[in-house]
Amino acid sequence: MRRREFVTLLGASAAAWPLAARAQQRGQMRRIGVLMPFTEGSRNGQPPMQIFRQGLVELGWVEGRNLHIDVRWAGPDTATQQRYARELVATAPEVIVASGTIATQALRDATRTVLIVFVGLSDPVATGIVSNLPRPHANVTGFMILEHSMAGKWLSLLKDMAPGLARVAVLFEAPWAAFYVRAAQDASERLAIKVTAAEMHHVAEIEPAIAAMSGDGGVVVFPDSFNITNRAATIAVAAKYRVPAIYAGRYNTVDGGLMSYGADTKLQFRDGAAYVDRILHGAKPADLPVQFATKFELAINLKTAKALGLDVSQQLQFLADEVIE
Repeated sequence: MRRREFVTLLGASAAAWPLAARAQQRGQMRRIGVLMPFTEGSRNGQPPMQIFRQGLVELGWVEGRNLHIDVRWAGPDTATQQRYARELVATAPEVIVASGTIATQALRDATRTVLIVFVGLSDPVATGIVSNLPRPHANVTGFMILEHSMAGKWLSLLKDMAPGLARVAVLFEAPWAAFYVRAAQDASERLAIKVTAAEMHHVAEIEPAIAAMSGDGGVVVFPDSFNITNRAATIAVAAKYRVPAIYAGRYNTVDGGLMSYGADTKLQFRDGAAYVDRILHGAKPADLPVQFATKFELAINLKTAKALGLDVSQQLQFLADEVIE
């Protein structure tokens, strides 16, 4: 299924409901839930929640007046996300918003009736969360941040950063990342890069995988829960062995990673608010296609590039949405 076949625009969603219908919201308290794979004090979790709440306000939903939001800050632990998913379902909300694959899977396993809107998923079909992107038939729909062709883009950008690159390892734990590894291998011939898969299950495996790429190699870090949880170790080891690495999330570059290219996940929380609004007005998942991200960010850490002995071209800096000095 090509992206253009299921991506639709949300920009007019707020205007789709007449003012009279919005006025009716004031007299009824509606309940929604949110399951976040971050701790409450995490700087990665609060900004998207603020954007989500603001998106709801702009659509006429105000906490304490016509809306109650139950938020569970589960952190990255799978068992905790599963426990909080069951807790949220027990509160009987009309819809639950889930961030990330593990949180969405936990909610899908906990309920087949409460409607779920996900944000930040890499591959909802490969993970079995939905079977159909244009018209989801279960109780789940939402917004995905990656498609398989992104792997070729990561590889190309890493080659632009380090033209002498001859080998790249793709670090991953999630089984569905295999689709992205194959996409990277498909793109490798034209870039004259040998791509290998480096499956991770323990923190101790990070160092040997990256160390093996020292010299003329690099690393693509797939954005699954293992790599997100252990990103500090990955960034530190890449610096230790002077291996260029590309990540999917901007926060990796802010934390000292060389570069990142990925979807603006904060924007997906605003889109998620629009889907919640439509569900509260009676829409079903079959009415709401799974959508692909529409905005992507390239971030480069010049300090890290200098430490690796890389000269970042002016063209690459011009393409970047953010250059960290």
